[in-house]
Amino acid sequence: MPEIRITDEEIRYASLFESLTGIQPLDTVIDDEYKRVIFVVQKNMAALAVGKGGVNIKRLKQLIGRDVEVVEYGESPEEVIRNSLYPARVIAVKISKSAEGLLVATATVVPEDKAIAIGRNGKNVGRARILAKRYFDIDRVVLA
Repeated sequence: MPEIRITDEEIRYASLFESLTGIQPLDTVIDDEYKRVIFVVQKNMAALAVGKGGVNIKRLKQLIGRDVEVVEYGESPEEVIRNSLYPARVIAVKISKSAEGLLVATATVVPEDKAIAIGRNGKNVGRARILAKRYFDIDRVVLA
């Protein structure tokens, strides 16, 4: 995991997340554009963090007054993007360099899951963009 600086507010949210779920998040990202907090957890810990019927997420959302999302960490950019777009079924993720020298990730999703991958107002693909940039310095994430 790259060296990432988190704010005092993100530390407070991480502490609250841990006290409610029993799981220490690897990272906490405040996304003001979509009024949400994204918690990144270790592999196979998302379901536990969310809780039965989403109980933990609902309580957190009430306490912090923002949407709460949980994403499992991945070792590779492909894995992080795939996890960020969940529950959309991702067929493949290809990383390439654009003519301008920017890193671009192209995620191919099952056609009937494209709307899920995009999310309302681009919210889900936005989550993939935030995490891909934060961990792997990928400039763009596009869906195919």
